[in-house]
Amino acid sequence: MATKGGAAAAHPSAARISDSPCYHQYSASLKCLEEFGSDKSKCQDHFDVYKECKKKEREARLERNKTRSLFS
Repeated sequence: MATKGGAAAAHPSAARISDSPCYHQYSASLKCLEEFGSDKSKCQDHFDVYKECKKKEREARLERNKTRSLFS
């Protein structure tokens, strides 16, 4: 993702999961599910790590948006 002058955006869009800072946690959760099939309890640690990452990602986005104006 580029901005004026071709520099990378400070905060890339997470419209795609692969753009998310939590992509590695997401992938680990899916790999665990593939490995253990229907026994989701064995993947709970992966789910918790991903959930915490998404929580931090959301908090950071909300904090960034506090300083933004709709009219600037």
